[in-house]
Parts: sequence; C-alpha cells; structure tokens
Amino acid sequence: MDINNSVALITGGASGIGQACAKHLASLGARIAIVDRDQEQVDQVVAEIEATGAQCIGIAGDVTNEQDSERFVQATVAAFGQLNIAVSCAGVIRDGTLLNIDKNTGQVSRKLSFDKWKTVIDVNLTGTFLTLRDAAEAMVNGGWEGLLVPISSVNKIGQVGQLNYSATKAAIERFPKIIVGVFLLRKIRHIRCVGIAPGYTETRILQEMNQDALAAILEDVHLGRLIKPQEIADMIAYCAQNEALNATTVEITGGLCFPGNIAK
Repeated sequence: MDINNSVALITGGASGIGQACAKHLASLGARIAIVDRDQEQVDQVVAEIEATGAQCIGIAGDVTNEQDSERFVQATVAAFGQLNIAVSCAGVIRDGTLLNIDKNTGQVSRKLSFDKWKTVIDVNLTGTFLTLRDAAEAMVNGGWEGLLVPISSVNKIGQVGQLNYSATKAAIERFPKIIVGVFLLRKIRHIRCVGIAPGYTETRILQEMNQDALAAILEDVHLGRLIKPQEIADMIAYCAQNEALNATTVEITGGLCFPGNIAK
C-alpha cells in the first residue's frame, strides 16, 4: 500500500501510541482522522499535524458506543472520500488481582470489581471490534485498499494483576487470523489485517510510575529501555507498505523476558 494520499483513522489518537502513529503516517503523506474522548486534546494534536502541512480532522467519540463508531467512520469518509488504514489504539488499564486475602483472617478482603472488569472489556475489546468492523464495512463498500490494525500487547500471554487487560489482549491477538479468514471466505481480497503487540512503551503512564519499579521491569528487557511510540508507529507504517504481512500479530518488545531470561 502506498501511504502517500491514503486515509488513516486512528482511535486513541490524541496521546501515546495513537498520537505517534497519527503524526508518523501524516509525515508520510496520509490524511488523518483522529478519534479520542477529549475534544481539547484532539484539537491540539490536529493543530500540531496541520502545522506540518498535512491534512487532519479530529472527532470526539467513544469507541464503546456503536453509534459513535459508525459516526466517526462516516465522518472520515465524508472528509477525505475514502478510508484505507484503521488503527485501533484506544485502550485502558484497570489493574487488580482477582482476590485479595486478609493476612489475619485468611478471608477475602477485596475482589476485582465488576466495574474494572467491564471498563477494560468495553474499551479494549468491544471498542476494537466496533472500530474494525465499521472500518472494514466502509472499505468493502468503497472498494478501497485497506489495512486494519488492532493493538494487542505482549501481556496477551498473561500477567498477574491484569486478568481483564490480558484477556482483551489475548483475544485481540487472534483478530487478524479470524478476520482475514472471513475476508477470504467472502472473497474480500483488498483488505488486510495485521495486529501489533507492543511491550512496555514510553507513554505517560509508565513515565509517571515508581521509577524503582520501572527499573525492575527494564532489567528483563534485552534492549535495556522502554519501546518508543515512534518505533511502534514505524512498524505500523511498514505493515501498511509490506503487503505480505497479513493475518498475524507482530510483537515489538525490545526483547522482553521473564525473570530467568526466557523471552516472552
């Protein structure tokens, strides 16, 4: 796929990986639609992209809302006349163990709340489903060459304290194989799906965490540092350009290992 003059829709595009992806694809000549909940943040990123001479629109929307999903896809097509790349970066973390035990009584003192479970499932899993489904519909009906990019995580393998998050990312890791299988079944040859599974990435959440805890994480990263959002954006652009990449999820972790030096 030629990124120049393509149209890319990026959810969660006002911060982190989504913002880096929007700016990088814009630098390669794509026209960009950014979706995020905070209109002020959306407007700021749109202004930064437009200042480079690229075309960009911003849409405040909730990826968990079916009507919003349809609306921001339609707004993208209305603004630019097509849709070629959809990157589902919107995601949240609400960590907590399934159960906490009181040391004195041995009884359950707290359990993972339904709200924490449902919020992560709704945003990460349902939001990804709606974005990719509605983007694929537009690509099929428009006859445009397309790429769907769901965002998984290296913690798809399972992480204690992230039952909700890991469950969503494990499911999303399977999306490309299932979606492309459906495309083949329905004789849809012009749309690909490639997932990205980042490791620990240099976003605000990690930069603001306890630095001793962060240093302990980096002990198990062969590269010795956090992944930069720009490096993930580079990989997404490469996936767009290399048409042989399809029906798979690519890990970009810097060589994240379990304690004991076995790579995740």
